[in-house]
Amino acid sequence: MSTQDDAPDSPAESHLSQQNCHVALTHGPLNLQTITDLIRSPQAGAIVIFAGTTRDTFDAKPVSHLSYSAYHPLALRTMLAIAADLARAHGLQGIAMVHRLGAVPVGEESIVIAVSAAHRQAAWRAGEAALEACKARVEVWKREEFAAGGGVWRANRDGVAGEREA
Repeated sequence: MSTQDDAPDSPAESHLSQQNCHVALTHGPLNLQTITDLIRSPQAGAIVIFAGTTRDTFDAKPVSHLSYSAYHPLALRTMLAIAADLARAHGLQGIAMVHRLGAVPVGEESIVIAVSAAHRQAAWRAGEAALEACKARVEVWKREEFAAGGGVWRANRDGVAGEREA
């Protein structure tokens, strides 16, 4: 991935890279192998991958798909700042965070986070911290679409529809 900062008009893919940190937004399916290859290193004794997938129900309501939107330039900069902070804090060999936008069908990934580190503890901790920071800070919005029709906007984390979370 080369360093790139695309306009906010929803390009097919936009990404930023800096040293051992790679972040991207894309409308296409996520490829775990391609993302993992970005952070692979001979100095890494551990690679941790998190793949967040669309599940088929929420609060006993059948879900047809999730739909994500983002303000690309700001979301990418926020993701890159999170990645760089975690790389420094945990001594990572590499970190990649890729978020899918648009419609994400049941069973497909909406986010993949891959982390490599010399030792497993740093990789585990950084992977979880990356997901939590993305959900809390990145300018991506999620709409849950129901099989029976209609949908609801949610915070980009588990929560109650329409309620602000602390």
